[in-house]
Amino acid sequence: RDQWMFDLKPGMPLNKQWFIGAKLGYDNLDYDWTSTSMANQQTWDKIERYRASVSLSYRPNEHWMIMLAPKIQYAAADNASLSNAQSYGAFLSAMYRFSSGNMFGFGVGYLNDIDEVRTVPFIAVNWQITEKLKLGNPFSAGFSGPAGLELSYAMNSDWDFGVGTSKRTNRFLVADEEETAEIDEWVSFARVGWKVNSSFSVNGYAGYFFNGELELNPQNSKQGIENQGAVALDFSYNF
Repeated sequence: RDQWMFDLKPGMPLNKQWFIGAKLGYDNLDYDWTSTSMANQQTWDKIERYRASVSLSYRPNEHWMIMLAPKIQYAAADNASLSNAQSYGAFLSAMYRFSSGNMFGFGVGYLNDIDEVRTVPFIAVNWQITEKLKLGNPFSAGFSGPAGLELSYAMNSDWDFGVGTSKRTNRFLVADEEETAEIDEWVSFARVGWKVNSSFSVNGYAGYFFNGELELNPQNSKQGIENQGAVALDFSYNF
């Protein structure tokens, strides 16, 4: 499988207590099937996914931050209609800022996904263990699962390294009449980050997907997915 993912994330403070942000995303996922057990199943070659969310953060005092983030998503295969592939939900989280500057919190998401409703609890953490060692969330909690955990080491102001893990869930419409597929798996990764300048940064990843399972509905057909290695590049530019 090959994945190309694009995000645009504007945001602005409304005053000292309120902050509003948004996120728009487009993903293109290509799959190549080799399993003979899929010969009589519904397969697909390409998935398109469109994502949008708005977040509203409130700081009642110097310690607490509360955030509400409604989300909507469309995810469908090339032989299914995007108009039938809507998912929506909302995430609510609360974080406490200690006098040291470290932050810890928790949250929960309600997701009305394609033909399935589920809740996603998660932990939010931004903890500077030492001057160079930090524990944080590598992902944003959303339809693909919780935020995960990453332990990172800052060698200097330009280079940092990290290792982490998270559970990932991808659900999409593969044919009309609510025929869906869900890929559920864990991923562990190692990361190398380079801050090119104050605006541009590059991150390289080497990862490993394991304990994967593919579920097709309404057939209620499940089968394991072989463990897979992966590499990725992430480019970020701040305006």
